[in-house]
Amino acid sequence: MPVLMDLSNVSFPSSCEQIFGRGGPLVLEAGFGNGRFLAHMARKRPTWNFLGADISTGSTVRALRRMWRKGIENVRIFQGPVGFVVRNVIPRGGLHHIYVNFPDPWPKKRHSGKRLLSTDFFRLLSTRLRAGGTAHLTTDHTGYFAAALKAARTDGLYEIIEAPVPPATLATKYAQKWRERDISIHHARLTVRGMAEHTYPPDVERQSNMHHAHLQGELPTDDAFESFVHRFRGGQIVFLDAMRGVGDNRLVFTARIQEGELTQDVLIEARRARKGKDDVILQVMSFGRPLPTRGTGQAVRAAGEWLESRGMCILECWV
Repeated sequence: MPVLMDLSNVSFPSSCEQIFGRGGPLVLEAGFGNGRFLAHMARKRPTWNFLGADISTGSTVRALRRMWRKGIENVRIFQGPVGFVVRNVIPRGGLHHIYVNFPDPWPKKRHSGKRLLSTDFFRLLSTRLRAGGTAHLTTDHTGYFAAALKAARTDGLYEIIEAPVPPATLATKYAQKWRERDISIHHARLTVRGMAEHTYPPDVERQSNMHHAHLQGELPTDDAFESFVHRFRGGQIVFLDAMRGVGDNRLVFTARIQEGELTQDVLIEARRARKGKDDVILQVMSFGRPLPTRGTGQAVRAAGEWLESRGMCILECWV
């Protein structure tokens, strides 16, 4: 059955065998909305593997329900940025097609840098699409459509054909909405014919084990905690709060780790290793199934240094 893609069980880059348990062509939908288009394509091509990426929790829940309801098994859902998936998860030449249906146009000038379809993205995508692979763009935003095609033409890596919107795309939520309002919809098929010179290796280092540390001393008992930022090569960690556990035998930090396009909200727990002893284990909790990366290691190190500044002693740190 379709599941949320569990990054803790895959390497970077990954393969269809790791993600789907089988080989076959890989197709990505960037921003799947309620999952209607993704479900249609997956049922049409049962031997293909379909991966959907969307940052919205609501869209993720609706899409998963749709797949479960229809019994679709060749779909995996990732909640997070499309750019992260393309760069870190998909191997060089491993993608057959990508569909971008009604992407957020970020219409305000000051927000235009947040658009997915930039020159840099098209360069990255050219290294992930197989020879002859295609990108399909559909949007109601005339300005974004023109800007996206201009970006795709920058390096001459794509053959671009503007064409009528495919029937399956017209059945999506936004297509129906704009057609009811008599708003024009634009569509283009971009076939890769060259590869960018830069290889774009993964920018997030996937590690095999979650990080932890061994400390000695008494956990701090003061209630004062000021949020702080720990920066490291390739990212930063914002420590938001520290909360005491029942009985004062543990301390839990809430932190946000940002590295590359990956953002993880994690809980880091400091707890007594043995009853009646003064040694403490510091580790990233399994809640939310965080991905072990350089950032989680840095988070453990930074939390340990904070505890050390309150009188504790770091004995060992496995980061």
